[in-house]
Amino acid sequence: MRSRTTVAAACASLVASMALAACGSSGGQSNGASGPVTHVKGAPSWCGTKKITLGLLDGYGGNSWRLVTTASGKDEASKCPSVTKFRYADGQGDTQKAISDIKGMVSSGVDAMVVFPDAGKAVLPALTDSFKAGVVTVPYRVFPGGKAGTNYDKWIGDDFANDAVNWSTWIKQNVPNGGNILFLGGPAGNSQSTTEYTTLRKNLPDSYKFIGQTPFQPTNWDPTKTQQLLTADIAKYPKIDVIVSDFGPTLVSSLPLFAKSGRSIPALATSDGNSLSCFWQDQQATDPFKMMTVTTGNDNVRLAVDYAVAKATGGKIPTADSFKGPVFEDSVSQQPHGVQCRKDLPGDVYLSAEMPGDQQAKLGK
Repeated sequence: MRSRTTVAAACASLVASMALAACGSSGGQSNGASGPVTHVKGAPSWCGTKKITLGLLDGYGGNSWRLVTTASGKDEASKCPSVTKFRYADGQGDTQKAISDIKGMVSSGVDAMVVFPDAGKAVLPALTDSFKAGVVTVPYRVFPGGKAGTNYDKWIGDDFANDAVNWSTWIKQNVPNGGNILFLGGPAGNSQSTTEYTTLRKNLPDSYKFIGQTPFQPTNWDPTKTQQLLTADIAKYPKIDVIVSDFGPTLVSSLPLFAKSGRSIPALATSDGNSLSCFWQDQQATDPFKMMTVTTGNDNVRLAVDYAVAKATGGKIPTADSFKGPVFEDSVSQQPHGVQCRKDLPGDVYLSAEMPGDQQAKLGK
Protein backbone atom coordinates (compact mmCIF):
# COMPACT_ATOMS: atom_id res chain seq x y z
CA MET A 1 0.00 0.00 0.00
CA ARG A 2 1.27 3.48 0.73
CA SER A 3 5.02 3.92 0.99
CA ARG A 4 5.71 6.50 3.67
CA THR A 5 8.57 7.53 5.90
CA THR A 6 10.29 4.34 7.05
CA VAL A 7 10.34 3.83 10.79
CA ALA A 8 12.04 1.32 13.02
CA ALA A 9 10.54 -2.11 12.55
CA ALA A 10 8.64 -1.86 15.77
CA CYS A 11 5.59 -3.42 14.18
CA ALA A 12 7.54 -6.50 13.14
CA SER A 13 8.15 -7.49 16.71
CA LEU A 14 4.75 -6.55 18.06
CA VAL A 15 3.30 -9.64 19.71
CA ALA A 16 0.99 -8.33 22.38
CA SER A 17 -0.96 -10.33 24.89
CA MET A 18 -3.93 -8.70 26.53
CA ALA A 19 -4.79 -10.59 29.69
CA LEU A 20 -8.48 -9.84 29.87
CA ALA A 21 -11.44 -11.95 31.01
CA ALA A 22 -14.72 -13.24 29.48
CA CYS A 23 -16.73 -16.32 28.56
CA GLY A 24 -19.64 -17.45 26.34
CA SER A 25 -20.83 -18.08 22.76
CA SER A 26 -22.32 -16.25 19.78
CA GLY A 27 -24.19 -15.73 16.48
CA GLY A 28 -24.71 -18.52 13.98
CA GLN A 29 -22.21 -18.09 11.15
CA SER A 30 -20.06 -20.59 9.25
CA ASN A 31 -16.92 -19.46 11.08
CA GLY A 32 -16.72 -18.08 14.61
CA ALA A 33 -18.97 -18.78 17.56
CA SER A 34 -22.40 -20.37 17.17
CA GLY A 35 -25.62 -19.61 18.99
CA PRO A 36 -27.42 -16.37 19.89
CA VAL A 37 -25.73 -12.97 19.80
CA THR A 38 -24.04 -12.21 23.13
CA HIS A 39 -22.56 -9.10 24.68
CA VAL A 40 -20.03 -8.27 27.37
CA LYS A 41 -21.55 -5.64 29.66
CA GLY A 42 -19.83 -2.29 29.34
CA ALA A 43 -18.08 -3.24 26.09
CA PRO A 44 -19.06 -2.25 22.53
CA SER A 45 -21.97 -4.15 20.97
CA TRP A 46 -19.58 -6.06 18.70
CA CYS A 47 -17.89 -7.64 21.72
CA GLY A 48 -19.41 -11.05 22.41
CA THR A 49 -18.61 -13.30 25.33
CA LYS A 50 -16.54 -16.08 23.78
CA LYS A 51 -12.82 -15.79 24.58
CA ILE A 52 -10.61 -15.55 21.48
CA THR A 53 -7.10 -14.95 20.21
CA LEU A 54 -6.96 -12.29 17.48
CA GLY A 55 -4.22 -11.98 14.86
CA LEU A 56 -3.42 -8.78 12.93
CA LEU A 57 -1.23 -9.13 9.86
CA ASP A 58 0.45 -6.65 7.51
CA GLY A 59 1.91 -7.43 4.12
CA TYR A 60 4.25 -4.51 4.73
CA GLY A 61 4.32 -2.77 8.09
CA GLY A 62 7.52 -0.75 7.94
CA ASN A 63 6.29 2.82 7.72
CA SER A 64 4.69 5.42 9.98
CA TRP A 65 1.18 5.07 8.56
CA ARG A 66 1.22 1.32 9.22
CA LEU A 67 2.68 1.83 12.68
CA VAL A 68 -0.27 4.06 13.60
CA THR A 69 -2.74 1.71 11.90
CA THR A 70 -1.39 -1.36 13.71
CA ALA A 71 -1.55 0.42 17.06
CA SER A 72 -5.10 1.51 16.23
CA GLY A 73 -6.09 -2.10 15.54
CA LYS A 74 -4.59 -3.24 18.82
CA ASP A 75 -6.34 -0.41 20.65
CA GLU A 76 -9.69 -1.35 19.10
CA ALA A 77 -9.29 -4.98 20.09
CA SER A 78 -8.50 -3.92 23.66
CA LYS A 79 -12.05 -2.55 23.96
CA CYS A 80 -13.32 -6.14 24.05
CA PRO A 81 -12.34 -8.14 27.17
CA SER A 82 -13.10 -11.35 25.26
CA VAL A 83 -9.95 -10.82 23.17
CA THR A 84 -7.54 -12.44 25.60
CA LYS A 85 -4.54 -12.59 23.25
CA PHE A 86 -3.42 -10.35 20.39
CA ARG A 87 -0.76 -11.40 17.89
CA TYR A 88 0.88 -9.42 15.10
CA ALA A 89 2.95 -10.31 12.04
CA ASP A 90 4.65 -8.12 9.44
CA GLY A 91 5.29 -9.56 5.99
CA GLN A 92 8.00 -6.92 5.49
CA GLY A 93 7.07 -6.49 1.83
CA ASP A 94 7.87 -10.14 1.06
CA THR A 95 4.86 -11.91 -0.45
CA GLN A 96 6.09 -15.35 0.56
CA LYS A 97 6.60 -14.21 4.16
CA ALA A 98 3.12 -12.69 4.18
CA ILE A 99 1.68 -16.02 3.02
CA SER A 100 3.74 -17.87 5.61
CA ASP A 101 2.55 -15.48 8.32
CA ILE A 102 -1.09 -16.22 7.50
CA LYS A 103 -0.44 -19.96 7.61
CA GLY A 104 1.52 -19.56 10.84
CA MET A 105 -1.36 -17.73 12.51
CA VAL A 106 -3.71 -20.55 11.58
CA SER A 107 -1.29 -23.15 12.94
CA SER A 108 -0.86 -21.19 16.17
CA GLY A 109 -4.57 -21.48 16.85
CA VAL A 110 -5.87 -17.94 16.40
CA ASP A 111 -9.65 -17.72 16.31
CA ALA A 112 -9.79 -14.68 14.03
CA MET A 113 -7.42 -12.67 11.88
CA VAL A 114 -7.50 -9.26 10.26
CA VAL A 115 -5.21 -9.02 7.23
CA PHE A 116 -3.87 -6.11 5.17
CA PRO A 117 -3.28 -8.09 1.95
CA ASP A 118 -0.69 -5.86 0.26
CA ALA A 119 0.13 -8.53 -2.32
CA GLY A 120 -3.54 -8.73 -3.37
CA LYS A 121 -4.54 -11.93 -5.14
CA ALA A 122 -1.20 -13.58 -4.38
CA VAL A 123 -2.31 -14.17 -0.78
CA LEU A 124 -5.86 -15.24 -1.66
CA PRO A 125 -5.09 -18.99 -1.45
CA ALA A 126 -3.70 -18.54 2.07
CA LEU A 127 -6.74 -16.48 3.08
CA THR A 128 -8.99 -19.17 1.64
CA ASP A 129 -7.17 -21.91 3.58
CA SER A 130 -7.56 -19.88 6.75
CA PHE A 131 -11.27 -19.42 6.14
CA LYS A 132 -11.78 -23.11 5.38
CA ALA A 133 -9.87 -24.01 8.56
CA GLY A 134 -12.59 -22.22 10.54
CA VAL A 135 -10.63 -19.09 11.38
CA VAL A 136 -12.67 -15.89 11.05
CA THR A 137 -10.74 -14.21 8.23
CA VAL A 138 -11.19 -10.53 7.43
CA PRO A 139 -8.96 -8.84 4.84
CA TYR A 140 -9.25 -5.07 4.69
CA ARG A 141 -8.44 -2.00 2.58
CA VAL A 142 -6.67 -3.80 -0.33
CA PHE A 143 -9.02 -6.09 -2.25
CA PRO A 144 -7.51 -9.61 -2.49
CA GLY A 145 -9.93 -10.98 -5.09
CA GLY A 146 -12.29 -13.83 -4.33
CA LYS A 147 -15.55 -13.30 -2.48
CA ALA A 148 -16.97 -13.32 1.01
CA GLY A 149 -18.35 -16.65 2.18
CA THR A 150 -16.11 -18.57 -0.20
CA ASN A 151 -12.58 -17.24 0.36
CA TYR A 152 -12.93 -15.25 3.57
CA ASP A 153 -15.64 -14.01 5.91
CA LYS A 154 -15.74 -10.36 4.84
CA TRP A 155 -13.62 -7.79 3.03
CA ILE A 156 -13.72 -4.42 4.79
CA GLY A 157 -12.73 -1.84 2.22
CA ASP A 158 -12.24 1.90 2.31
CA ASP A 159 -14.86 3.82 0.33
CA PHE A 160 -12.42 5.67 -1.91
CA ALA A 161 -15.27 6.84 -4.11
CA ASN A 162 -16.59 8.72 -1.09
CA ASP A 163 -13.26 10.56 -0.82
CA ALA A 164 -13.48 11.52 -4.49
CA VAL A 165 -17.05 12.80 -4.08
CA ASN A 166 -15.86 15.02 -1.21
CA TRP A 167 -12.94 16.29 -3.30
CA SER A 168 -15.10 17.04 -6.33
CA THR A 169 -17.68 18.90 -4.21
CA TRP A 170 -14.95 21.06 -2.73
CA ILE A 171 -13.33 21.70 -6.11
CA LYS A 172 -16.62 22.91 -7.60
CA GLN A 173 -17.14 25.24 -4.66
CA ASN A 174 -13.63 26.67 -4.54
CA VAL A 175 -12.52 26.56 -8.17
CA PRO A 176 -15.98 27.22 -9.61
CA ASN A 177 -15.13 28.16 -13.19
CA GLY A 178 -13.43 24.94 -14.17
CA GLY A 179 -9.71 24.44 -14.70
CA ASN A 180 -6.85 22.03 -15.13
CA ILE A 181 -6.60 19.22 -12.58
CA LEU A 182 -3.46 17.18 -11.98
CA PHE A 183 -4.18 13.91 -10.17
CA LEU A 184 -1.23 12.30 -8.39
CA GLY A 185 -2.05 8.72 -7.39
CA GLY A 186 -0.26 5.64 -6.13
CA PRO A 187 1.29 2.75 -8.09
CA ALA A 188 0.17 2.32 -11.70
CA GLY A 189 -3.08 0.38 -11.93
CA ASN A 190 -3.90 0.43 -8.22
CA SER A 191 -7.63 0.17 -7.54
CA GLN A 192 -7.74 3.02 -5.02
CA SER A 193 -6.50 5.75 -7.36
CA THR A 194 -8.42 4.32 -10.31
CA THR A 195 -11.70 4.40 -8.35
CA GLU A 196 -11.00 7.95 -7.23
CA TYR A 197 -10.30 9.15 -10.78
CA THR A 198 -13.44 7.51 -12.17
CA THR A 199 -15.55 9.14 -9.46
CA LEU A 200 -13.91 12.55 -9.90
CA ARG A 201 -14.52 12.44 -13.63
CA LYS A 202 -18.15 11.43 -13.09
CA ASN A 203 -18.79 14.24 -10.61
CA LEU A 204 -16.95 17.08 -12.32
CA PRO A 205 -18.29 18.77 -15.49
CA ASP A 206 -16.26 19.00 -18.69
CA SER A 207 -15.05 22.47 -17.73
CA TYR A 208 -12.55 20.63 -15.53
CA LYS A 209 -9.79 19.02 -17.60
CA PHE A 210 -7.48 16.33 -16.26
CA ILE A 211 -3.91 16.93 -17.39
CA GLY A 212 -0.93 14.64 -17.18
CA GLN A 213 -1.16 10.88 -17.40
CA THR A 214 -4.65 9.51 -16.93
CA PRO A 215 -6.26 8.05 -14.98
CA PHE A 216 -3.50 9.43 -12.71
CA GLN A 217 0.19 10.17 -12.45
CA PRO A 218 1.68 7.06 -10.74
CA THR A 219 3.81 8.34 -7.84
CA ASN A 220 3.91 5.06 -5.90
CA TRP A 221 3.06 7.34 -2.94
CA ASP A 222 6.78 8.06 -2.85
CA PRO A 223 8.03 11.63 -2.16
CA THR A 224 11.05 11.32 -4.45
CA LYS A 225 9.04 10.08 -7.43
CA THR A 226 6.35 12.68 -6.71
CA GLN A 227 9.00 15.40 -6.92
CA GLN A 228 10.33 14.04 -10.21
CA LEU A 229 6.87 13.91 -11.78
CA LEU A 230 5.79 17.32 -10.50
CA THR A 231 8.99 18.92 -11.79
CA ALA A 232 8.12 17.67 -15.27
CA ASP A 233 4.47 18.67 -14.92
CA ILE A 234 5.31 22.23 -13.92
CA ALA A 235 7.60 22.55 -16.92
CA LYS A 236 4.99 21.07 -19.28
CA TYR A 237 1.79 22.72 -18.06
CA PRO A 238 1.77 26.51 -17.60
CA LYS A 239 -1.62 26.31 -15.88
CA ILE A 240 -2.40 23.90 -13.05
CA ASP A 241 -5.47 24.97 -11.09
CA VAL A 242 -5.95 22.00 -8.77
CA ILE A 243 -3.80 19.16 -7.53
CA VAL A 244 -5.57 16.05 -6.25
CA SER A 245 -3.43 13.58 -4.33
CA ASP A 246 -4.59 10.51 -2.42
CA PHE A 247 -1.69 10.74 0.00
CA GLY A 248 -1.00 14.38 0.82
CA PRO A 249 2.17 14.11 2.94
CA THR A 250 4.15 12.94 -0.12
CA LEU A 251 3.64 16.43 -1.60
CA VAL A 252 5.45 18.37 1.13
CA SER A 253 8.89 18.20 -0.50
CA SER A 254 7.43 18.90 -3.96
CA LEU A 255 5.12 21.88 -3.51
CA PRO A 256 8.04 24.38 -3.10
CA LEU A 257 8.82 23.65 -6.77
CA PHE A 258 6.05 26.08 -7.72
CA ALA A 259 7.73 29.02 -5.98
CA LYS A 260 11.06 28.11 -7.59
CA SER A 261 9.28 28.34 -10.94
CA GLY A 262 7.73 31.70 -10.07
CA ARG A 263 4.25 30.23 -9.72
CA SER A 264 1.71 29.97 -6.93
CA ILE A 265 0.74 26.65 -5.35
CA PRO A 266 -2.60 25.44 -6.80
CA ALA A 267 -5.65 24.52 -4.75
CA LEU A 268 -5.05 21.15 -3.12
CA ALA A 269 -7.58 18.35 -2.48
CA THR A 270 -5.92 15.46 -0.69
CA SER A 271 -5.62 13.43 2.55
CA ASP A 272 -4.27 14.67 5.85
CA GLY A 273 -0.92 14.45 7.55
CA ASN A 274 0.72 16.69 10.14
CA SER A 275 3.67 17.47 7.86
CA LEU A 276 1.35 18.76 5.13
CA SER A 277 -0.79 20.81 7.50
CA CYS A 278 2.26 22.48 9.02
CA PHE A 279 3.61 23.19 5.52
CA TRP A 280 0.30 24.86 4.68
CA GLN A 281 0.56 26.97 7.83
CA ASP A 282 4.14 28.00 7.02
CA GLN A 283 3.11 29.13 3.52
CA GLN A 284 0.34 31.48 4.56
CA ALA A 285 2.58 34.54 4.88
CA THR A 286 4.31 34.14 1.52
CA ASP A 287 2.37 31.80 -0.79
CA PRO A 288 -1.09 30.96 0.61
CA PHE A 289 -3.17 28.30 -1.10
CA LYS A 290 -6.54 26.64 -0.55
CA MET A 291 -6.54 23.12 0.85
CA MET A 292 -9.03 20.44 1.82
CA THR A 293 -8.19 17.03 3.26
CA VAL A 294 -10.09 13.83 3.91
CA THR A 295 -9.03 11.48 6.68
CA THR A 296 -6.02 9.36 5.75
CA GLY A 297 -7.82 6.20 6.84
CA ASN A 298 -5.86 4.69 9.71
CA ASP A 299 -9.18 3.82 11.33
CA ASN A 300 -10.19 1.51 8.49
CA VAL A 301 -8.55 -1.19 10.61
CA ARG A 302 -10.93 -0.51 13.50
CA LEU A 303 -13.99 -1.52 11.49
CA ALA A 304 -12.19 -4.67 10.31
CA VAL A 305 -11.33 -5.56 13.91
CA ASP A 306 -14.91 -4.90 15.01
CA TYR A 307 -16.22 -7.29 12.36
CA ALA A 308 -13.70 -10.05 13.05
CA VAL A 309 -14.13 -9.87 16.83
CA ALA A 310 -17.92 -9.78 16.56
CA LYS A 311 -18.02 -12.88 14.42
CA ALA A 312 -15.51 -14.80 16.53
CA THR A 313 -16.85 -13.83 19.97
CA GLY A 314 -20.56 -13.85 19.15
CA GLY A 315 -21.09 -10.10 19.29
CA LYS A 316 -23.31 -7.97 17.09
CA ILE A 317 -21.96 -7.84 13.53
CA PRO A 318 -21.40 -4.22 12.36
CA THR A 319 -23.78 -3.09 9.63
CA ALA A 320 -21.08 -1.08 7.82
CA ASP A 321 -18.89 -3.08 5.46
CA SER A 322 -16.59 -0.27 4.31
CA PHE A 323 -14.84 2.64 5.96
CA LYS A 324 -16.13 6.06 4.90
CA GLY A 325 -13.53 8.66 5.75
CA PRO A 326 -15.07 12.11 6.28
CA VAL A 327 -13.67 15.51 5.33
CA PHE A 328 -11.11 16.46 7.96
CA GLU A 329 -9.76 19.93 7.11
CA ASP A 330 -10.97 22.82 4.96
CA SER A 331 -8.88 25.97 4.87
CA VAL A 332 -11.76 27.93 3.31
CA SER A 333 -14.91 26.98 5.23
CA GLN A 334 -13.05 25.87 8.38
CA GLN A 335 -15.56 22.99 8.53
CA PRO A 336 -15.43 20.52 10.15
CA HIS A 337 -11.99 21.88 11.06
CA GLY A 338 -9.57 24.45 9.83
CA VAL A 339 -6.09 23.18 8.96
CA GLN A 340 -4.69 21.37 12.01
CA CYS A 341 -0.92 21.73 12.57
CA ARG A 342 0.86 20.40 15.66
CA LYS A 343 4.45 21.61 15.41
CA ASP A 344 5.22 19.96 18.73
CA LEU A 345 4.61 16.57 17.07
CA PRO A 346 6.46 14.70 14.28
CA GLY A 347 5.38 15.21 10.69
CA ASP A 348 4.37 11.56 10.31
CA VAL A 349 1.40 11.90 12.66
CA TYR A 350 -2.17 11.73 11.34
CA LEU A 351 -4.40 13.99 13.38
CA SER A 352 -7.56 12.65 11.72
CA ALA A 353 -7.03 9.27 13.38
CA GLU A 354 -8.97 8.31 16.50
CA MET A 355 -5.65 7.73 18.28
CA PRO A 356 -4.45 11.09 19.65
CA GLY A 357 -1.39 12.61 18.00
CA ASP A 358 0.58 12.63 21.26
CA GLN A 359 0.04 8.89 21.58
CA GLN A 360 1.02 8.31 17.93
CA ALA A 361 4.27 10.20 18.50
CA LYS A 362 5.33 7.68 21.14
CA LEU A 363 4.92 4.64 18.88
CA GLY A 364 8.09 2.82 17.94
CA LYS A 365 10.13 4.49 20.67
